[in-house]
Amino acid sequence: MLFFSLLVGKMGFKFGIPSLLLFLFVGMAMGQDGLGYHFDSAETTQFIGIMALSIILFSGGMDTKYGDIRPVFAPGVVLATLGVVFTAGVTAFFIWSVSEWFGYPLNFAESLLLASVMSSTDSASVFSLLRSKSLKLRENLRPTLELESGSNDPMAYILTIVLIGYITSGDMGWEGAVEFATQMTVGAVCGWGLGRGIVWLVNAINFDSTALYSVLMVTCVLFTFSFTDKVGGNGYLAVYLAGLIVGNRRTVHKRSIANFFDGFTWLWQIVMFLTLGLLVNPRELMPVAGFGLAVGAFMIVLGRPLAVFACLLPFRKFSLGARLYVSWVGLRGAVPIIFATYPLIAEVPHARLMFNVVFFITIVSLLVQGMSVGPMAKVFGVADAAAEPPREFGVELPEEITAAMSEITVSQSMLAKGNLLMNLTLPDKALVMMMKRHNKYLVPKGRTELKAGDKLLVISDDDEALKKAYAAYGIKDYRMEKNV
Repeated sequence: MLFFSLLVGKMGFKFGIPSLLLFLFVGMAMGQDGLGYHFDSAETTQFIGIMALSIILFSGGMDTKYGDIRPVFAPGVVLATLGVVFTAGVTAFFIWSVSEWFGYPLNFAESLLLASVMSSTDSASVFSLLRSKSLKLRENLRPTLELESGSNDPMAYILTIVLIGYITSGDMGWEGAVEFATQMTVGAVCGWGLGRGIVWLVNAINFDSTALYSVLMVTCVLFTFSFTDKVGGNGYLAVYLAGLIVGNRRTVHKRSIANFFDGFTWLWQIVMFLTLGLLVNPRELMPVAGFGLAVGAFMIVLGRPLAVFACLLPFRKFSLGARLYVSWVGLRGAVPIIFATYPLIAEVPHARLMFNVVFFITIVSLLVQGMSVGPMAKVFGVADAAAEPPREFGVELPEEITAAMSEITVSQSMLAKGNLLMNLTLPDKALVMMMKRHNKYLVPKGRTELKAGDKLLVISDDDEALKKAYAAYGIKDYRMEKNV
């Protein structure tokens, strides 16, 4: 299943089909309505989902820099909290209004539970699609969307658990407010404290093998979720915050750990979506197709946009195009399906219907919104034309070096004063380390002849001076990385 998932994921990439959707289809094809593999354990699915989301959220936090989220912290948090509640509320009213017309007489509490399960955007889908598309967005939209998707799962989780308790016992009172305050507070404290503890532990311990640091990090991630959940906090919030702290502090072997998590996160995404695909029975999706399409269309066209525009109303810096794009990238994915297993396990009335509807809406969301993440950025005018070029050299600076490394393409204007490397006007502290011409690499010298189209790898401890030199040559399309 893993092997075929990789193959179809590769094929899907060529046609712009989200890989995560294809992983779902592979699981469905292998299930009891496909090749006949029987799997119907909601508990096992939930357990795998919790582990996978812990890894995905931690990795997403680790790849996010404070400098990126600081300007968008307020709108991101508002979207992750009030946005979830608003989306759940308006969607619940729509579900309650039309459910009986489709032959599913859900009361308002059950409608609100179904809407709450789907109220958060999916971190796995958002992280995967925004990064795989190499999309550069204006107005800090990428960190805004990633911050929202990485931190809005706790709110949806709390709404889901509180509503299940209300439907099964009929008593909620102040318990919902207390549960929310406890989960968020304890989750934030545990994430901050354990994140700092992970940094100290990784730097203090001395392994003979570098690879063991990655194993230690995985252990810490799972412990962070488990411990936080045990003491009454929200584990999803804790692992995201812990990853944010680890990613923004100096640790030994940080580069190798980050590279390990890139592949490890993909493995867990595949396993998670395969398991979710196995759990669903495709023949049960067709009877709910009309209801699912109606709810999915409402969420895409009205529910999500209403929530986004209401939440971003105080933040004047976002343009209309930015607000529309944030509304559009309200991707549903693995998280709503995993949350839909909670009503199944609790044996809530209409739980199987809720699961099938959520699954159907996830497919619709990945097809409609997932396949148009890139094109819609251009439609709404938020795609940055100066997208970062692909990496040519694959060289990375050690963490201890705080210099800037850049990759540029030699233009005709750079050869105006001569075609030798020594003729280039670069800062005194800049060094051309390597050159690529076609598919050949060489270490250049002062008298090396340059041609337009050659790729240069430049290192300097004064990135501002280097940027000015590039600007003087009219170079705008270059990649620059700097250790802080």
